[in-house]
Amino acid sequence: MVAMELTSQQIGILERLRSSGFEIVAFPMYENYVGVRKGQCGALLAPTPSGFTLYGEPSYLVAGGLSARLIQSDGHWFVRKKDKLEATPERTAELESFAAELVSALLPVV
Repeated sequence: MVAMELTSQQIGILERLRSSGFEIVAFPMYENYVGVRKGQCGALLAPTPSGFTLYGEPSYLVAGGLSARLIQSDGHWFVRKKDKLEATPERTAELESFAAELVSALLPVV
């Protein structure tokens, strides 16, 4: 695996995320992206020349990994491989709060 080279601007953004309570992590199979998590939620950040952009959607963590949100005949679920968690109002609210906080933290500081 090749180490990702980050610019000083990108490092500054990651430090700002960390000071806001986000944890910088690596998600297996996504080594070209920077992983962030807080609580039971996570997201992937794609490096750009000016910083980072969100890659895909933030997700609820299931069995320690990123999940997909699915609607099935028996309800709403966060699913990862063979594991699934019910998308309860509390979990959905945690994910929405995480996503809003992450987007806000990624905005340029003026």
